[in-house]
Amino acid sequence: MNMKRWMKGISVSLMLVAAAASFGGCGSAGGGSGQQPFTIAYAPNESTEQSADARSALSADLGKALGREVKEISASDYNGIIEALRTKKADMAYLGAEGISLANQRLDGNVDVIVMKAPDGDKAKALYHSVFITRADRSDINSLQDVKGKKMAFVDPGSTSGNLIPTSMLMKAFANENLDSETLHMNEKFFSSAMFSGKHQASIQAVAKGDVDVAAVSDQILQAEINSGNVQAGDIKVIATSDPIPSEGMIIRADMDQNLRKTLTDFLLQYNNEDYFTKVIKVKGARFVEASKADYQPIIELNQLLSK
Repeated sequence: MNMKRWMKGISVSLMLVAAAASFGGCGSAGGGSGQQPFTIAYAPNESTEQSADARSALSADLGKALGREVKEISASDYNGIIEALRTKKADMAYLGAEGISLANQRLDGNVDVIVMKAPDGDKAKALYHSVFITRADRSDINSLQDVKGKKMAFVDPGSTSGNLIPTSMLMKAFANENLDSETLHMNEKFFSSAMFSGKHQASIQAVAKGDVDVAAVSDQILQAEINSGNVQAGDIKVIATSDPIPSEGMIIRADMDQNLRKTLTDFLLQYNNEDYFTKVIKVKGARFVEASKADYQPIIELNQLLSK
């Protein structure tokens, strides 16, 4: 895949077709006031079958606060979510830092972040990391210097910890090879094979099963998979860890009605359904804290640099 072309945007006609094909209704809640439903978009990592009830609970509670129906849509990738925001098929979306950066680019700056995920509700902890992982029994892979020529799994072109940050880390680790994003995502170039798995969970399982040698994923989703028993801690080892990354956030279009924006922000800041934060947000004890687009400026700038 040509990453530069992807980051500069697919043609609008193709994106509209992809968005229409990739969305599926995931539930609704709330009122019959005659207003158009309020729609929340989730990425594949958050829209799992196991988290359906928790997402529906938030929709029901938000529907009561808004006095209107709340619906969810899930997209097959981050690009679909961004297109839904652009075409007003979604009013709010939960995205990582790279997704927020790409949405900001695609919507010409017409996006705002209203809250972000924070462990224990502490904004100082509203950070996570990208980690490179391999099987614990791979004695030949112990650092980034060992990954050349291996089978590599990224998550999604719009993933921060599953693509943007690990791409940057590899370019720095092998600076003498003058790597670019396109080369890192092609088969039989730097890696023997390179793929996008679509979900962090899928990348983790691909490593555990030996389908790929190395993957880059969110450390928080890796821990959630271990906690849920989907992978054993002793079967996986981390060979590299990124600098801190700002946590995922809820984003809206910047031109949203101010009263609606305030109601949304107040609701999310007070929301304390533990089931939602454990199953959807993937961090037990997390809460939403106030945020703005400025919290993601370093990622926005990094994305601009890598997409040139």
